[in-house]
Amino acid sequence: MTVPAWSEAFTTLGPVVPLPLPGPVREWAWEGATGAGVKVAVVDSGVDGSHPLVGGVDGYAALSLDADSEDGLRVDEGPHEDLVGHGTACAAIIRSLAPDVRIYSVRVLGSNLKGQGSLFLAGIEWAVEAGMDVVNLSLSSKSPRWFGPLHEAADLAYFSNTLLVAAANNYPGPTYPSQYASVVSVAARQGDDPRSLAYNPDPPVEFAARGIDVEVAWLGGESIVATGNSFAAPHVAGLAALIRSKHPGLTPFQVKSVMHAAAENATDHRQGASGAPGDIPV
Repeated sequence: MTVPAWSEAFTTLGPVVPLPLPGPVREWAWEGATGAGVKVAVVDSGVDGSHPLVGGVDGYAALSLDADSEDGLRVDEGPHEDLVGHGTACAAIIRSLAPDVRIYSVRVLGSNLKGQGSLFLAGIEWAVEAGMDVVNLSLSSKSPRWFGPLHEAADLAYFSNTLLVAAANNYPGPTYPSQYASVVSVAARQGDDPRSLAYNPDPPVEFAARGIDVEVAWLGGESIVATGNSFAAPHVAGLAALIRSKHPGLTPFQVKSVMHAAAENATDHRQGASGAPGDIPV
């Protein structure tokens, strides 16, 4: 089986040193949280709110090119459909982890699962302006042209208290915005635990979550089995929503630090008598 690019970095996990958070770390981070009070935008192909695994959509924004508008863009905030199924899959994963989040569908991709860089950029900007707490980006650009504009958008999100969770591309090479330090970058790994989380001490891709042979929601109320970094990212977005629900005062870099501490390969910052790091309960 061919796994997505960047996943190989998580095959053998080296230890990382987390912040000294109260333990058990995962219990402190998200135990008991449901995502209540958290707004999550899914920037993708649209979200089918009627799918039983999605359970509704709280808001919409469909972005398209419009030569007659001042900025060349049109934003339609009326309900829309998922043109592919990809966005519905991501939203359902988030909902499964954080059942009480408010999900917003930001459609920037067409029926071929492709889109313009300008729409991708505008979708992120819309999510930031709308005050999203977490934004799931299971898409990316490999074009150097969009490196700068997307970087500015990522910085805008970071300083606006919006956490961007971005999937790395499934193929080798740089992709944006997953390579930016302010973004939570995600690759897929094998496993059945939806709350599995690993940290890569040798970035650019920092986190890995379940994303190989995952049953995901799709069009027409159906489900399919799929593999990809696209489906790992919403697992991390869901965990981020739980953290922000339980600890609403945390900033994006603090949320990333909490997830770093909750990673399966995190070890205690304190050194034991032997000089080797001790295990931290996660």
